[in-house]
Amino acid sequence: MSLDQADIIVKHQSTTRDAFLGGRLIVSQPGTGFRAGLDSVLLGASVSAGAKTLLDLGAGVGTASLVALADLPLLSATLAERDAPTAALAAANITDNGFAARASIAIADVTGKGEALTAAGLQRDHYDTVIANPPFFASGRGTTAPDSARADARHMHANGLDVWVKTAATCAAPGGEIIFIHLAESLPVLLPAFDQRFGALTILPFAPRPGEAASRILIRGIKGSRAPMRLLSTVPLHGPDGRAFLPEIDAIFRGARRLDW
Repeated sequence: MSLDQADIIVKHQSTTRDAFLGGRLIVSQPGTGFRAGLDSVLLGASVSAGAKTLLDLGAGVGTASLVALADLPLLSATLAERDAPTAALAAANITDNGFAARASIAIADVTGKGEALTAAGLQRDHYDTVIANPPFFASGRGTTAPDSARADARHMHANGLDVWVKTAATCAAPGGEIIFIHLAESLPVLLPAFDQRFGALTILPFAPRPGEAASRILIRGIKGSRAPMRLLSTVPLHGPDGRAFLPEIDAIFRGARRLDW
């Protein structure tokens, strides 16, 4: 069944059309369950300006890739997503936002074997940048979502993160960057997975407010590098009072600036 067949898309009970980057992007996504937000924008805004080829592992409806494509006019992207209805929404978002000539969809399970990934269209040792926003919760933690696509977006096995990093390492070009966004509490798992495969590790923590513990991290590694790790200062998302983003974070969310890290 083709991705552009409407009956795949309508398997989602309802969708919303949400504006990102100050309205430069309009993203269709499920009305309930996992929904793209600041994490996806931060991930897309973290891609280096010089990147020409991007692979988005577990791309969902494609928000992170769309952010990168909107900001980097020379970039082309492959969006890998295992769930066909979600991939159909990503394909529609690519077309609706004018990126059909620069982006494509691969129906692929990030945790699959190399032969299956290659058959799905993922290339080995190829991409300048590989990004991912993997499921946050290990199996057995949290409440499993009743919808299978939502559950896939939230839950993974205990060794799942290492498998995602391994796939990223396989697909990244020599000298390429690999960037994940995840829970800060997952750093003890992510750090060794990155450290055994990449160099020049950079970790950027985000906290809800100044003085609070980090809740999210961006972690980046360079394939083939031997440079040492850098732990950057924690970036607060909101001010001490209220829910409004701090100006520098709001500027990223509106598409007025990118992450400089």
